[in-house]
Amino acid sequence: MFDIGGVLELTDPGYLTRIWEPRLGLGPGELGSRLAGVAAAGAVGTISEQQAGQRIAGILGLDDHQLRAFLADLWTEYLGTLNTELTDYFASLRPRYRTGIISNSFVGARDREQQRYGFGDLTDLIVYSHEVGMSKPDPRIYQLACDGLGVAAAEMVFLDDVPENVTAARQAGLHGVLFDDTTQAIADIQALLDG
Repeated sequence: MFDIGGVLELTDPGYLTRIWEPRLGLGPGELGSRLAGVAAAGAVGTISEQQAGQRIAGILGLDDHQLRAFLADLWTEYLGTLNTELTDYFASLRPRYRTGIISNSFVGARDREQQRYGFGDLTDLIVYSHEVGMSKPDPRIYQLACDGLGVAAAEMVFLDDVPENVTAARQAGLHGVLFDDTTQAIADIQALLDG
């Protein structure tokens, strides 16, 4: 079970802020604080993608053209670039192992990630937080993934770049691996699978 952002997708977390805070005359960190409620709601699917866009436009005072540009930049940051080496390794685990993805996501992520990277074709299961109404490190999301793959927690290896999520996975009984870099991650996962 792999994470997406920062693992299968290599992202630049400050991209949107560097472009839009100066453009809108906002101070450092102000964009994130203004949009925190939209981000939280979109992450667990309590608003639709259309509602998220409407709220962003209202909060930031964007017209339709500006909103389209903002959302294009948001998705550029969100999708990042594919970690090709790790994605190839992940894909190679099937069919010997059942594989899955757990992602703290945002409404609209499934379609965009499928279109750009084809994640749904590489794995048996994808658990997106915006579709299941919960996110990592909630222990229920790890159990949901185990149930979806038909495996016990002790049979699951989980890779994430956020220490809190790895700790929570371990507390839920999974074999948690913290992603530092691709070479390390593949070595650590392979050691668990071979062990």
